[in-house]
Amino acid sequence: MIDEFAKDNLHTRLRRDRKALLWKLDGLSEYDARRPLTATGTNLLGLVKHVATVEARYFGEVFDRPSPEPLSRWQDSDGSDQWAAEDESRDQIIAFYRRTWEHSDATIDELPLDAPGHVPWWPEPCPNTNLFAVMVHVLGETNRHAGHADILREGLDGRTGMRPEHEKRIDEEARAARWAKIERAARSTTPIKVQQGSSEGSPIG
Repeated sequence: MIDEFAKDNLHTRLRRDRKALLWKLDGLSEYDARRPLTATGTNLLGLVKHVATVEARYFGEVFDRPSPEPLSRWQDSDGSDQWAAEDESRDQIIAFYRRTWEHSDATIDELPLDAPGHVPWWPEPCPNTNLFAVMVHVLGETNRHAGHADILREGLDGRTGMRPEHEKRIDEEARAARWAKIERAARSTTPIKVQQGSSEGSPIG
């Protein structure tokens, strides 16, 4: 009974976070969906490509149920699984992610939580695992990268929220006031420089 509840709970959360990640691409130009937005090149479409590849491998070959389609290389030194090449369209990557969902969901539905799996890229003595541990791991990966996408999208056009139904009209005035309040709080922790020889402790400048 508890196994059934745990599997359903984890699976529901995974489905939720998959959709949240994809939603962060809605309404963006091709350039904004693909362009590097951090010093290390993190980008929104690349996050989707990476998470799709991770999920395909964990719910595929780990349980001897390899993906029915060729998978892009991952964990390369150039991070090629984390950005979209010139010949990869947004529609192709999204479609790949959605097909991955179907394959992963079949694995989750058909196997019990204690079904054994083997992760060849995990170091000894950890490569032997089970479906429960992999579900927790993939959920954590998806949630982590959905959080990255939240920040990247906010930086692009101010859109925030986990799902479309949570999105609110952007109140620029309220946001500016909140930013200023947080900035003041941060500055208030800056050590006060004291003038040499002053008994009053007056701040400089």
